[in-house]
Amino acid sequence: MKLFGKIGMKHFQNQFEMELIAAELEQYSRHLRLDEVGIAGQLKLKQAKVLVIGAGGLSCPVLQYLSAAGVGTIGIVDDDIVEQSNLQRQIIYTHKDLGKCKAAAAVERLQELNPYIQCNAYQSRLTKDNALELLAAYDIIVDGTDNFPSRYLINDAAVLLGKPVVFGSIHKFEGQVSVFNFENGPTYRCLYPTPPKPNAVPNCSEIGVLGILPGIIGSLQANEVLKIILGLGHIVSGQLLTFNALSLKQTLFFIEKNMSTCITSLEDDYQAFCGIPINIKEISFQEYEKHSSSYNLLDVRTQTERDANYIKSIHIPLDELPERCHEIPDNKKLLVLCQSGVRSKLAIKILEQNRFGRALVNLEGGIKNGSSQI
Repeated sequence: MKLFGKIGMKHFQNQFEMELIAAELEQYSRHLRLDEVGIAGQLKLKQAKVLVIGAGGLSCPVLQYLSAAGVGTIGIVDDDIVEQSNLQRQIIYTHKDLGKCKAAAAVERLQELNPYIQCNAYQSRLTKDNALELLAAYDIIVDGTDNFPSRYLINDAAVLLGKPVVFGSIHKFEGQVSVFNFENGPTYRCLYPTPPKPNAVPNCSEIGVLGILPGIIGSLQANEVLKIILGLGHIVSGQLLTFNALSLKQTLFFIEKNMSTCITSLEDDYQAFCGIPINIKEISFQEYEKHSSSYNLLDVRTQTERDANYIKSIHIPLDELPERCHEIPDNKKLLVLCQSGVRSKLAIKILEQNRFGRALVNLEGGIKNGSSQI
């Protein structure tokens, strides 16, 4: 305060106020009353650029709170569409959004919430080819994904670009939050140097999740983003916060920086890096429709998933497949399917190892890509 003097500080505040229109001053009035935020902090929020990868359960509260707080530019990366099963936890969407691209639907809702910010929809999947370009345009990255290949890709791209990553994950009733690569702090690879075996950690579409849990974890992620922008409080860098929704128990684990980890480029293939088979023949649902009589169908989802969305087919859950391969007829080519197309690739690998005698084909993208009509 003394640095500016009375006249200087008044001029300084007026300069800031000129950058926030009257409607914004009203909208953010509760922020402006906080001595720790004020006009200067609100302008930091307005000038910030945050990229949210994924527009699912974790990202919904992140997007809503960051847009409400006045983060000036928000990018959303997701190529998925809104399904009815999403509405149990992805509260940014409604029944009117069913069938719409999540990124586009989210932008529409956020602009209604706050017309004074810029929202960008990237209706594509994050890949090795686009990751560096997308992340480079933003200050902070939020990881709202639910799979290990994406998490390692986000981490590596962020490290190469020097961007902090606000991480969140959920599993049934438990969640985790951390901030990676903040001011050269520990990265995701310091916590998980090597990926777990494929299917070792099922996502919520396979095992289920309490609907409110991603709301809690996503809100904690949004909190970390705001703290980083505003320079407030303690950032959970070098720590992993775990939360249990049933007991409300929270624990902080320390993460040490692994100085031997050196990322100089992106992996050639993150699915292969995470042990997911590649070079497997795939066909779309539309292609299957044209030649359906040529295939037997094998569903490797869990019984719960199958009960929720029944598809007439041979049903052997993935974890039972090694012992039950002999039950599958080999009179036709075999089309293997699951919810998202990942477990079915693992099933094909198992069948190849057991010398299945007919051609094996994966349903591209799983049943969520339109094959529920099979």
